[in-house]
Amino acid sequence: MRKLVYYIATTLDGFIAGPDGADPTGPAGFWPIPADYIEYLVAEYPETLPVQAREALSVTAEGTHFDTVLEGRRSYEIGLKAGIDDAYPHLRHLVFSRTLTEAPAPAVELVSGDPVEKVRQLKQEDGKDIWLLGGAELAGALYGEIDQLVLKVAPLTIGAGIPVFSDKAAFDPRGWELTGHTVLDSGAAFVSYSRATRT
Repeated sequence: MRKLVYYIATTLDGFIAGPDGADPTGPAGFWPIPADYIEYLVAEYPETLPVQAREALSVTAEGTHFDTVLEGRRSYEIGLKAGIDDAYPHLRHLVFSRTLTEAPAPAVELVSGDPVEKVRQLKQEDGKDIWLLGGAELAGALYGEIDQLVLKVAPLTIGAGIPVFSDKAAFDPRGWELTGHTVLDSGAAFVSYSRATRT
């Protein structure tokens, strides 16, 4: 069965964006992306690079992890404000929103219903794993469905901002097993965990 993987960049103190919700790696962002970080993404997770980065870096690799990406409306609108209506045309792209009535890009699928129900349906389909891009609100709603965490940890703290999970996540402590880690010379780290089996 396919897994839902929350693959997300976070600061050391657990924030995926500043208080304004803007892209922390964008032109006005607080995290300038180091070269070794981009090299690692190209080598290990090429399918998670947005189309503009793939074109600029001449990346054509399909990738081995994901064929589907999920994001919430607020995350999707960051791209829209930058003039990008589908940052991932090489993936099946679902946007969860109760307010958007029409997708600006024909290939983007809008989902207005229960995200848990939709993810359970997607897990039963054939294919590679499902990438939960974010944001925190969608991740909070899907907290119980996440099978794996891949945290791209930035070597910085910001003190306040949007956390990895919004308050939509119920209080539900759960264990995770470390399945992989790579620390780059720049100080950024990629850390993977799989949900521990309950006994």
